[in-house]
Amino acid sequence: MITMIQAMNERHMVRKYTDREIPAEIISLLNERIVENNKSYGLHLTLVTGNADGLGGLAKLLLAKKVNNYFVLAGADTPDLDEKLGYCGADLIIYAHTLGLNTWWVGGMYNKKGALKNLRVDNVRVNGIIAVGYGETQGVPHKSKTATEISKYNGVAPEWFADGIEALLLAPTALNKQAFKVSGDGNQVSIIYDNGHFADIDLGIGKYHFELGAGKNNFEWAK
Repeated sequence: MITMIQAMNERHMVRKYTDREIPAEIISLLNERIVENNKSYGLHLTLVTGNADGLGGLAKLLLAKKVNNYFVLAGADTPDLDEKLGYCGADLIIYAHTLGLNTWWVGGMYNKKGALKNLRVDNVRVNGIIAVGYGETQGVPHKSKTATEISKYNGVAPEWFADGIEALLLAPTALNKQAFKVSGDGNQVSIIYDNGHFADIDLGIGKYHFELGAGKNNFEWAK
């Protein structure tokens, strides 16, 4: 199995999938990861297999093919829910890649009612799904901004900061906007994301990627 860093560098969005079923042992590993995230962040992430209820009609018609497995991004409706969904969703897509799976983060084209049908809890909010399975292809890289466009450091940037920015530029964001602004000073790092419906989710995704690239022990998020 490849490392999380390797998976982060290799992973690309895939919208079309094969009929190959995910083996039971891999489903078990994915569910273990979900349990860990739910416990750590108070979420209700769920893996759904064998149906496409969570996918919207437009996505089924125009883009997706054979999307029959997906993670439902859900939790209690707290002010920081979307950031936590982004953070833990990023963990799941990279972890899934270490297991040989492909993913597609479905934001605006998911079916909220369809996704909710697969949850065993009430009073939760869903904000997206992540398709998971064996892709017809491995996807392709998308156009990316540069480090100088999204970041600045007070003084000479240490290697861990540069590595964090490099990882951040690999993060999937809505409409590929990559609207991050990152500042570093000593071991303090601040990160913000432009406004938008998925801004907090994208912020959570970005934080996860930066941490994975920089190493969580090398810096602190500025308060």
